Order: sequence, then C-alpha cells, then structure tokens
Amino acid sequence: MSQISETMRGADDNEKTAAFRSQLSQWLTDNITDEIVAAGGSGMEFGDSFEILRKWNQELADARWAAVAWPEEFGGRDANIAEQMAWLEEMTAFGAPGAVNVIGVSNIAPAIMTVGTDAQRDRFLMPMLRGDVIWSQGMSEPDSGSDLASLRTSARLEGDVFIINGQKTWNSMGSHADWCQLYVRTDPDVPKHKGISCLLIDMTTPGIEVRPLRTMAGDETFAELFFTDVEVPAENLLGEINQGWMVAMTTLSHERAGVARLHMGLSERLERLMEDAKGHDTMKDPILRDRLMKIYARIACMRWTTTRELEAIGLGKEPTPAMGAIAKLMWSQTEQALTELAIDVLGIKALSGPWAKNLISSRQVTIAGGTTEINRNILGEHGLGLPR
Repeated sequence: MSQISETMRGADDNEKTAAFRSQLSQWLTDNITDEIVAAGGSGMEFGDSFEILRKWNQELADARWAAVAWPEEFGGRDANIAEQMAWLEEMTAFGAPGAVNVIGVSNIAPAIMTVGTDAQRDRFLMPMLRGDVIWSQGMSEPDSGSDLASLRTSARLEGDVFIINGQKTWNSMGSHADWCQLYVRTDPDVPKHKGISCLLIDMTTPGIEVRPLRTMAGDETFAELFFTDVEVPAENLLGEINQGWMVAMTTLSHERAGVARLHMGLSERLERLMEDAKGHDTMKDPILRDRLMKIYARIACMRWTTTRELEAIGLGKEPTPAMGAIAKLMWSQTEQALTELAIDVLGIKALSGPWAKNLISSRQVTIAGGTTEINRNILGEHGLGLPR
C-alpha cells in the first residue's frame, strides 16, 4: 500500500465519512490482488492486462464501488464530496485501478443521466459502469481541437435517421470503443454554438472507419474516425436537436472530487522517485534537492487548493470558474517537472522502464484536456477578470 500522506487520509473525517472509508478499505483488503495492482500500473493496454482490469471493474460495479458519486438508482452510492475524496484516497493508497470506462463514467454518463431518455439510461448506463461496453467521445477535429464550436462533421435528419459525414481525431479509446458520444453540426445556418447536436453511435455501424494513432510512447489508445453516409437512428439523439453545446457543457456534480486525482497521482509518483533514489549520490546535489522540494511544494499547494474548493462546494457554494484551469495548469507543469527530475536523479537507469515511459508520455499533458494556452486564457478571463 502506498504511504499517502496521513493529512490526506482521514484526519478530518466525520463519523459518516469515516464509516464509508472503513467499509471501502476493508473491501479492498479482501478483494484486491497484486495482479490487479500490476495490471493497473501497466496503463490502459488492450490485451491480458485490460481483461484483468475489466474483470476488476465488474467486481467494483457489483459492490457499488466503481462510481460512488453516481446516484444509487444507477449503481452508485450518492457519495458526497467528503466521501468521494475518501474513495479517491483509499483507491490511490491501495494502488487500486478504477473503472476502465474513464471517459464514459466521468464525462458521458452524467450527460445521459441529465438529458437522456429513460430508454437511454436503461440501455447504456449499467454496461458502461461495468466496463462491458467501452465508450469514446467524438469532439476534436483536424481543424477544431480546443474550439468545439467550430466543428464541421455534419448530420442531416432524413425521416427517422441522421446521415453523418465528417472526421474526428484524437479520440481517446477510439481504437477499441464499442460506442461513441459524437458531436455533429445539424444546422449550419445559425451561430456556431447553436447548431450542434449530440448523438450516441454504435461503432459497428456501416460507413465508420477507425484508424489507430500511435503516440511517441508506443500507445494506440487514440484514433481517427471517418464517417461516410453513416445512418444513426434518431432515437440515439442525446438531448434536444441543436442543443449539443448544452450537453457538452453539462457539469453535473457527480464527479466534483475527480480533480483530486491529479495531485494524488503526482504524490504517488513522487514517493516512487524518493524510493528509487535511495542510495544515489545525486540526492546530495543541492540543486536537485531544491528541485525536489519545489515539486513537493507544488503538490502540497494543489492538495490545499483542491481541498479548499471541494469543501466550499460541499457547503453548497458555486465552484470557482477557473478552478479546473488552475488544477490542469499546475498538474501538467508539475508532471513534466517530476519526470525530468527523475531522469536527472536516476540517470541511465531511468531511460528504460516506467520512468522512461513517463518522460515520453508527459509531453502530451500540456495539450490533452485543454492546452496550456487555453487554460491560461480561462484563468485570465474568468479568474482574474482580464479582458479577452
């Protein structure tokens, strides 16, 4: 079990949260295995490790530990903010992988719960939660990455089907997804934010071509998607037609504590670096030690900032508009600084294995989920009140 800082694990729990934490900790003690932890540490590679993670996902879902923030009626526990934090802390401490449908559980499911029909909820949510059906999200296009409103993939309604033509790129899980939440333009004659719709698409539908994208880290978890006269039943429309922008902006508070994953993951990797660096003469170098402490301080600031924000939300206050941008900026910059420090501390030994892969993979964190430039704009406009 990872030695997460004690200030992060239960010091401020009330009786209800302490009971929740204790129940989860006991369940993990009884059910998690070294094989599951190892599979989680290998990343989202599709093969034997993925099937181990899928089976573990099913066990989590059956015990209602896969998505604790989800409402009980959909398989969750209606966990409040404090309980969501306790779940994240215990899962991190045990090295326990979460749901394999990361995008589906965190991003797509809340939209289906909020604006989906009863039939869509019954059909999609439980298989998504259990990892029986893998989902991707079709937003980015070659000429519209961070600017969703400029998308061009079209869908015209003919009778009871939509006819889709266009291209999406950088689709996480796209090479392996069974279904896709796809954003399309259904009205080209209105302001660009108002002519977007959201469709739920079976990826085996004729006319869909999937081309895997291999990253510099050797992963194929991204893909390009091409749609040529693809017919999708009108009943697969999520929300109202031309209201896709509202669907995309859905921020239902099921996963508010998810931002804490960022600093917890960094804490775990910092601990691993400290363990791997034992006995290395480089740790006597005052410059490297200074860099190490700066990273420790950044992670501590992320933890304090996140905790303050989540406590305010738990008291019914509105989320800080720029909080997501702040967390993403701090995480991406610290992630890159940590992996670079690991190479300097461990030397040639870090150029193979997990640290080498972390170094290569870390280059994309200032792009994925909103570029550094976009997040700085958000912070400036919504956090500091600066003009556009």
